Amino acid sequence: MSSRSDLYELVDEPAELDSPVLVYWFDGFVDAGRAGGGLVDHLLATLDTEVVATFDVDSLIDYRSRRPEMRFADGSFQDYDAPELTLRLVRDDVGSPFLLLSGPEPDVRWEAFISAVTDLIERLGVRLTIGVHGIPNPVPHTRPLSVLTHANRPGLLDDSALVDVELRVPGNIGSLLEYRLGQTGHDAIGLVARVPHYLAESEYPQSSLTLLRALSATTGLLLPSGELAEAARRTDELVREQVEGNDQVAKVVHALENQYDAFAGGDARGSLIAEQRAVPSADEIGAELEQFLADLDSGDDEDDDQGDR
Repeated sequence: MSSRSDLYELVDEPAELDSPVLVYWFDGFVDAGRAGGGLVDHLLATLDTEVVATFDVDSLIDYRSRRPEMRFADGSFQDYDAPELTLRLVRDDVGSPFLLLSGPEPDVRWEAFISAVTDLIERLGVRLTIGVHGIPNPVPHTRPLSVLTHANRPGLLDDSALVDVELRVPGNIGSLLEYRLGQTGHDAIGLVARVPHYLAESEYPQSSLTLLRALSATTGLLLPSGELAEAARRTDELVREQVEGNDQVAKVVHALENQYDAFAGGDARGSLIAEQRAVPSADEIGAELEQFLADLDSGDDEDDDQGDR
């Protein structure tokens, strides 16, 4: 095995792949609403999969920074949730194959890990690599969620869909992978769901559904959405009830709606700057949003308890 691939074990090399896409998500960086994580969970639960390669997590993960859970029962330790960083072959609703790389973000050896992933990309003939996750944004849940996009070379995406801004942001393995792939001539893009900031810390299925639809539109894959759409409907209904029961949060949402509609109206007129509407500061609404999220999580727990009964 070459030094570039000593971090993974090839379990089964698919023979029928024809320039597939590779989708990736790593747990550890920003993923508002668990947009990317929820999408990956949904794909693994609803589509046929098989393991292609596994990575040596002992060489990549700092266990003390995020300790894996163990189960203790009947006077002894019964189980250990070992972290897994795995590349899988997945088939969409009509049997078209694609690759899915998911697991915890490596804590160390980023460059070595990226070299190993690049080795697999070249070995399996991947034509396009796609990262998915969510970011918090001052947008209301009552308006359609949008997806920001970025790419490692011009022409991969419609220029009008690209994020046109210069920022300094914290590094993460997904962004570095996209950057390094561009340096080695491999196409890669990112799909980023814009999640209402007051829902960023909760699991918000609507954000995962938005990413799923963007992924389907970008790749042509036929991906199932029924279960995810139903989860999104139930969560949106719960959020609506919580907002209606909290005047301060309702005011925040209304202010965000005004700002969103003003921006959309300005954009429709070809203006780059829409009228700014006053939105309460984080300090002004922080306590109410914390209680809102606590009530939202409590509602989820109650639903689970009722389901158990």
